[in-house]
Amino acid sequence: MKNLLFLASILIGIASIAFVPSILNRYNLTSLTSHLFNTATRRYSEKPTAGKQAPVDQLVLDTTHKLDLPPDTRLVATEMSVSRAIRKVFLAVEQAEGAGARVRRSVGTPQLRNFSPFLMLDHFSIKPGAGFPDHPHRGQETITYLLQGGVDHEDFAGNKGTINAGDLQFMTAGRGIMHAEMPRQNPDGSANVGLQLWVDLPASLKKCEPRYRDLRAAEIPQVEVDGGRVKVKVISGQSHGIDSVKDLAYTPVWVLDLEIQPGGRVTQPLPEGWNAFAYVLEGTAIFGGKEGEEKRVVGQYHNVVFEPQGEVVRVEVDEGADGPARLVLIAGTPLDQKVVQYGPFVLNSQEEVYQAFMDYQTHSNGFERAKGWESEIGKSMAH
Repeated sequence: MKNLLFLASILIGIASIAFVPSILNRYNLTSLTSHLFNTATRRYSEKPTAGKQAPVDQLVLDTTHKLDLPPDTRLVATEMSVSRAIRKVFLAVEQAEGAGARVRRSVGTPQLRNFSPFLMLDHFSIKPGAGFPDHPHRGQETITYLLQGGVDHEDFAGNKGTINAGDLQFMTAGRGIMHAEMPRQNPDGSANVGLQLWVDLPASLKKCEPRYRDLRAAEIPQVEVDGGRVKVKVISGQSHGIDSVKDLAYTPVWVLDLEIQPGGRVTQPLPEGWNAFAYVLEGTAIFGGKEGEEKRVVGQYHNVVFEPQGEVVRVEVDEGADGPARLVLIAGTPLDQKVVQYGPFVLNSQEEVYQAFMDYQTHSNGFERAKGWESEIGKSMAH
């Protein structure tokens, strides 16, 4: 009986999250409900087994490194620097998401799942009438980068605000947060476009207090290289002697926004052993470029996954190209831990996931302020 009551509490918690189609789709809570029901039919004395990371086709991901870059380390590229080999290139296929949203998901699909520490990357386009009303998180960090339009946010701790084009929000869910993210209703009816990256938290930090850090476009350092033909926004990390703003996220992650004009080229060092990928937002880029290296031509909306070995990534744009290429280059410290993710909860075992749903339903262990809370910005989609 105790076990059935436990399951019932979890299912009620799921139902309370999943009342809006956009939330249901985004976090795959239908699959979670089915899984939990099936799990409950087993004897409770049976110890749950932690989920396994899905393979990238037949490739084995390297998650054994713990390579936090020492303070004041300066990475410099030379002609002798070894380029990272390309492991895989694939198109992020556009799909419907929620009510009115279109998403290209390049991390968090069978093509590339749990590429530690990265859990998901969505390139989203959300028109008026869509959005992500009240929903919880536990155990991860999210990085939202607005490319066009604006997004309002509000949480159960009273934090609220707006990020506009060029701004970022770094959110650490930690032990628990409940919030809403609602795209701005633009007067001309245009879509709100951006990127959202989910980053795993080390197991030791999954119970930390939640926090936000908004990074405004004007705060982001920029550097020009190759005679001004390449512009790099140093969102997080370092590039060509320029450091980003510090203390944005707990898990060490580099995020660079590169715009390369026709004929331009850049060599970007990355911490060796970190997992890294590039996502092409606009135009066509050529990866590789050192004499004797194989070159790969990569078009818009494609993800380029690099091997962890090597010192630099080389990118250029053909001199005869019709226009510039824009891409984000992202790298992070691999975490040597299991990933068990169900919807908005990212933990290290099934038992911890069950506990997260229980805590959410009972308003405890980080979710105390969720009791009776409703965001103002999410009310437009509550019915």
